[in-house]
Amino acid sequence: MRRIAVWASGSGTNAERLTHYFREKQSAEVAVILSNRPGAYVLERARSLGVHAALFPNAAFRQGSELLAFHQQMRIEYIILAGFLLKVPDSIVEVYEGKIINLHPALLPAFGGRGMYGMHVHRAVIDAGVKESGITIHLVNREYDEGEILFQASCPVMASDTPESLADRIHQLEYLHYPVIVEKRILGSEE
Repeated sequence: MRRIAVWASGSGTNAERLTHYFREKQSAEVAVILSNRPGAYVLERARSLGVHAALFPNAAFRQGSELLAFHQQMRIEYIILAGFLLKVPDSIVEVYEGKIINLHPALLPAFGGRGMYGMHVHRAVIDAGVKESGITIHLVNREYDEGEILFQASCPVMASDTPESLADRIHQLEYLHYPVIVEKRILGSEE
């Protein structure tokens, strides 16, 4: 069974969905949920799910070597980003090339790049007056939001939308598609 690390900086709803999905499917195991924020609810969520929770300060994420050693000790094969806000260190990208997957709350290449996350993305989408938004599931490389796109799903942007109402629709797409696409990538790499 493939061993996954989920990285998250916030509440961890996608981390929870991934954990439940893989427990049911038994095609992979969320072995650890990591965060860079001491107060992130995802750490409490991990504990309540019975998943190893690990906290690494921002400096450790940026530096990378301690983090890499931890992943190797835990026998982690894939890293799944679920609302993780820091750039993945180049040393991790190099070792886990093709095995780090990110979920972006817009249709890349639009509304991507440094500083484009969460409500910032939804505000930018609404301010731009576009009629469609969605999610992009992509591999992580050395640049923000520029890795190979694995999957996209879209939803309409309504004239009455607020960033919060658009975020709600985007979350539904995330919950529906992210675990399935992660599983396809993991199982596809075994062939």
